[in-house]
Formats: sequence, structure tokens, C-alpha cells
Amino acid sequence: MMSHEKAARMHTLSRSLLATLALTLLCSGAALAAGPDGQPAATAPASLAQKTEAPSILLAYGDVDIWDETGQIIKKPAKGEMMTKSDAAASTPDPLEGWNRMWFTFNDKLYFWAMKPVAQGYSAVIPERPRIWVGNFFHNLMYPVRFVSLMLQGKPDAAAVETSRFIGNTAFGLGGFADITADSKPYKPIGSTEKDLGLTFGYWGMDNGMYLVWPFIGPSSARDTVGYAGDYFLTPVSYIHPWYWSIATKGYDKINEISMRIGDYETLKEASVDPYDAVRDAYLRNRHKKIND
Repeated sequence: MMSHEKAARMHTLSRSLLATLALTLLCSGAALAAGPDGQPAATAPASLAQKTEAPSILLAYGDVDIWDETGQIIKKPAKGEMMTKSDAAASTPDPLEGWNRMWFTFNDKLYFWAMKPVAQGYSAVIPERPRIWVGNFFHNLMYPVRFVSLMLQGKPDAAAVETSRFIGNTAFGLGGFADITADSKPYKPIGSTEKDLGLTFGYWGMDNGMYLVWPFIGPSSARDTVGYAGDYFLTPVSYIHPWYWSIATKGYDKINEISMRIGDYETLKEASVDPYDAVRDAYLRNRHKKIND
């Protein structure tokens, strides 16, 4: 009898603690959202807000590769214009179009039925500034992918710049939450350091192979799929054990990213006669552009 009463008391206490924790999170979120006088907090410093300026628009499943650095979708050339190398890249064969469209539809439903509602709830509780910090942290954590890719492309100067940014943000930016090196300029101009193994293979001269769409990942190609597999082993989060905590961490990163760009995918769908075709064309063009950045 005493054991049943004790269990009941413990159950009641646990529920009370959970309720208190939830209330604390809500209150802290509200406090972060407001300034010292109860007014909305001022705009984040340039070093923190850089990633939100001229953002790359997010696709339903988290891909940012079909948009240029100004946030505009990359469009096909007008009919009759001379074909460029970018046009040739966009002409990558799509022999598995039926298969790819099936996964495109799956990713589309995943966004509207799961990822968007979760991201909306998350953004309602967590203010924008902490979400920028989280984005900075995960970007900083992807340093090994960028460093190895730059070295394999024979760009030691760019790799050195990327290393200095990683050290500075990790040591003095609270582990990467603050992007304190955002306004720092290298001693000489360098190209983009946002590289991965798929881009490295393209830099070496490998073509796309064929176009592919993967569940949860989004648009890709045969070349980028091999590169993505290599990136997996260079990503620190991949080594979190047990495996489901690794997946949960990557999922949280994706939800945080989507929460900053809710509504962009809807704009793409409304502006496209065939969203699948628009995403395929723009993805392939932008990947080609990034190879030459």
C-alpha cells in the first residue's frame, strides 16, 4: 500500500517538474525576444546576422542549392539564347524521372505535413537571435567538410582562411555560436570556401552522371550522391552514438534552418508551372556555378 502511495507521489512530482520546465522555457524565450525595457530586441549585430542577409531560399526538404547568393531562383535562358556550360549542366539526363518525382512528392508532403508545422511551433517559442546562434554553431561544425574539400581542390590559401575562421569562432565565439569572424577579410581575395566533396569531384572534371532525388535529402546527382556519402564521414555529428541521437541532431539543425525561411518554398511552388522541373533545372545550374566560384 505504501509503495503505491509513494509511486503516486513520484508521478505527481514528475508532472509538476515537467510543467515547471515548460513554463521556464516559454518565459526565457519571451525574455530573449524583448529588450531591457520590454521592447523588441534590437537587430542582431552584423557578425551574427550575416547569414540572414540576402538568404538562400530553402526548399521543402532543406536544400539551398537552387538559389543564388541574392536569394533569387536561377532561371533557364530565354528560348534561342546560346547554350552555355551551365545550360549543358542543366541538361543532365533524368532517366529515373518517375522514381525521382515520387520522392519529390514525398519530400513535398513531408515539408507541409511535418517539417513546416514543427518549424512554426519552434520559431514561435524560440526568438530569431538564438536560432541564428544555432545556425552559426552547426555551420562551424561542418568545418572538416569544407577544409578537406578545399585541400583536395588544391586551394591551401582558402583552406587556411577557413581554418582561421573555425579557430576564431570556436575559441572566442562560444564554440561557434557567435560568428565573430564574419566581418574579417582575408589578406588577399579568395573564392568561396563553401565547398563539399560533390563540388570537389566536379572541380576535377567529373560530370553529374544522372539526376536523382532522395527522400529527406532532396535533389542530387550521381556525382553529388557519392560526394554526400563522403561528407557523411567528415561530419562530426555523424559520430554521435547511439545512431538515433545523431539523426535527431541533424533533424534539429534542419528544423532550425527551415524556421528561418518559412514561406519560401510556397513562393517557389506558386511561381512554377512544374515545381519538379524548376527545382531540377536550378539545382543543376547552381551546382555548376558553385564549382567555379
